[in-house]
Amino acid sequence: MSAPAPSELVFVYNADSGLFNTMADAAHKVFAPDTYSCNLCKVTYGWLTERRAWRDFIAALDVPCTFLHRDEMRRRWPTLDIGLPAVLRVDGDTPEVCINAELLNACADIDALTSLVRSRCLGG
Repeated sequence: MSAPAPSELVFVYNADSGLFNTMADAAHKVFAPDTYSCNLCKVTYGWLTERRAWRDFIAALDVPCTFLHRDEMRRRWPTLDIGLPAVLRVDGDTPEVCINAELLNACADIDALTSLVRSRCLGG
């Protein structure tokens, strides 16, 4: 029997929010992709826009998904100390890491990431 679906999945980027940070991250992905620190962003976004396959995957899920930057995660859960990027299962107020940074950083493409989300976060 698979685990019940979470009340929310939270995808946390290893980057801070804000226009300046977004533009700096986009430039970093273009000019020094090997040293870019957020594989979640690298896999799910092109230079500036979200990849269609990822958008379609998220839209088809039967669970609400939230996307946070590390500064936004720290505001929501100030005591949560985890490696990023990460995907959290949230039931009530308590987040649980279902995909840690090591697993996310090993994803080479959308197919690997979507498979990981299905198996580790949705029990399928």
